Amino acid sequence: MIKIIRNAEVFSPQPLGKKDILIAHDKIVAIDKDIILTGTYVEILDGSDKIAVPGFIDTHVHIIGGGGEGGFKTRTPELPFSDLVKGGITTVVGCLGTDGVTRSLNSLYAKAKALEEEGVTSYIYSGSYRVPIVTFTGSLLQDLILIDKVIGAGEIAISDHRSSQPTLEELLRIVADARVGGILSGKAGVVNFHLGDGSRMLEFLYEIVDRTEIPITQFLPTHINRNMKLLEEAIKWVEKGGFVDFTTSTGSLLEEELQAHRVLKKYIEEGFEDQITMSSDGQGSLPRFNEKKEFIGLDVGRVLSVYENFKAAVENGVALEKALKSVTQNPSRILKLHSKGSLSPAKDADILLLDRDLRIDTVIAKGKVLMKDQEILVKGTFE
Repeated sequence: MIKIIRNAEVFSPQPLGKKDILIAHDKIVAIDKDIILTGTYVEILDGSDKIAVPGFIDTHVHIIGGGGEGGFKTRTPELPFSDLVKGGITTVVGCLGTDGVTRSLNSLYAKAKALEEEGVTSYIYSGSYRVPIVTFTGSLLQDLILIDKVIGAGEIAISDHRSSQPTLEELLRIVADARVGGILSGKAGVVNFHLGDGSRMLEFLYEIVDRTEIPITQFLPTHINRNMKLLEEAIKWVEKGGFVDFTTSTGSLLEEELQAHRVLKKYIEEGFEDQITMSSDGQGSLPRFNEKKEFIGLDVGRVLSVYENFKAAVENGVALEKALKSVTQNPSRILKLHSKGSLSPAKDADILLLDRDLRIDTVIAKGKVLMKDQEILVKGTFE
């Protein structure tokens, strides 16, 4: 019930210096020097030579699997709980993708509940690639208000040969419903847009922002590091105050200069450290198509890639606290997950202890130790 992490170098993600962290049940109670508390029910965790950081938030995971672009045999498997633990992900947002037919929101919700029971925090998006979007209640507005785990819509595909080729008016209605649903429910109501490699890029999103009163912060476009032209175009989007998400699972699809940790560094150097996130596209298929848009193969997204790109960013010169923002504080703020994303009193006790080489040593989610000394203590029920 009560834990103290002793003498860790704390990053909130802002650096706080050497501190103790007091945890009661699932909350952080205090962060201070030399916290004195003794008793039979107090567990002490040695944080010496460790770095304490917030648990990672992955905003885009196909938790029940994805894919199918190469036929039924290319459907990817659902997410094992232990993959989240190994990757330091303590909060996950599940979504449907290309296939909103054989994979359903009911299954997505059930998997999210299972992950919650196993030990992490989970949310989901209503919808899939296609428009009109699939919902629980027949209305995105009602889903946001009535379904606890629904915090937005997505991933809705645009500028992609696999999309339903939605019209501007169709997209406008989705964003408008997400806006009002978010206001009435106290949720973010963010719309997560899948960006393909088409020439229209962010065109529709610019039009909605320019033509309506809906703020640019209602959108979270992802896969921005798909190609260099889209990456450069998105600079204009963040200059207008928008958010962008870089995909860390790229398989063999992208050249080195488009890897998430490299473009993260580029955007941070441009001054946009508060407007960028990294997500894994975990368990999603990463299909490869030739010039004729014919399927020629695929890779599978990995949630561990979020951690790998965070580590690579720091090793390539990004300040630890700035790299952390993209996988902790920024997604927490964008998705209005108010108890997540930073280490401070009253926040959820989602904490990672890293060694000096930035390897994940200990994972604590909602106050429960899931991994210690790099050994997973809590695995999924069927793992």
